[in-house]
Amino acid sequence: MTRLTITTIISFLFLMSYGQAKVKNDYFRVDSSAIEVTLLGTGTPQPSMIRFGPSILVKAGSEILLFDAGRGCLQRLRQVNLSYDKINALFLTHLHSDHIVGLPDLWLTGWLLSSRTTPLKILGPKGTDEMIKNLEKAFAFDIKMRIEDDKAPETGSKFLVSEIQEGIVYEKNGVKVIAFEVDHYPVIPAFGYRIEYNGHSMVLSGDTRYSKNLIKFATGTDLLIHEVVIAPDSLNKLDPDYHIFAHHTNIEQASKIFNEVKPKLAAYSHIVKLHGIGEEELLHRTKANYSGRFIIGEDLTRISISDTIAVRVWQN
Repeated sequence: MTRLTITTIISFLFLMSYGQAKVKNDYFRVDSSAIEVTLLGTGTPQPSMIRFGPSILVKAGSEILLFDAGRGCLQRLRQVNLSYDKINALFLTHLHSDHIVGLPDLWLTGWLLSSRTTPLKILGPKGTDEMIKNLEKAFAFDIKMRIEDDKAPETGSKFLVSEIQEGIVYEKNGVKVIAFEVDHYPVIPAFGYRIEYNGHSMVLSGDTRYSKNLIKFATGTDLLIHEVVIAPDSLNKLDPDYHIFAHHTNIEQASKIFNEVKPKLAAYSHIVKLHGIGEEELLHRTKANYSGRFIIGEDLTRISISDTIAVRVWQN
């Protein structure tokens, strides 16, 4: 290997470290009066390397809240240099696997690496408590060994679980989280969430069809993050994927919701693409039905909500 090649590699590694250091400091230098939203994962059950599983990080004042824990959640948190012990609470929209499959990794690896000393609050629909108890049973051996061998704080392995209903489910340090039911039948209940702080708000839909209840709770919000499904016009009830299409919100329905809610910014996440339909069509068909400001969310996109709304796309 030549000296030039070695020098090039060393310089590249230095630049990587420098870039990571900038990211590490950036997340906690944001305006504490704003709501900071990071789309950790914008994907679906498909194992994509570009769109990880559904997960949204919200920082409002001193509260750091996580909504869903899909595949790769911990890796995305690592990319923004936020450790598990900083998370105040985890909110689950529903118990479909793509929204919770990253939880064991977030919990066990996060606890081990961060030495978290307090239980994590988890709020979710009926069935959440049973799921958590079974996870604790499944990983009982690992938990025991981490405590005995790695000296991980035992309290950091615990959870405080609350099974919620529609209404205010969390209120602390000026931050209010309101859960509301959406239509993801036959999954009952499934929730969306509205987060309010310092005179501003954001709403995330979770998985849903067109929902009048969502419109009710989202009206007047600064940011609406909504799921969407893209499919060819030829899709019909005989297609084996039709049930997927029927359980989600199509582009025209999402556009109608945006028009009724009138957010300052609308964003797509949990983007379901059927039969090879791409995002150019999603963009085109949304623009044809909605003239407001909107973005197609990408993993690690960060949205800052104050008197203005700023969007920052991840630069790797």
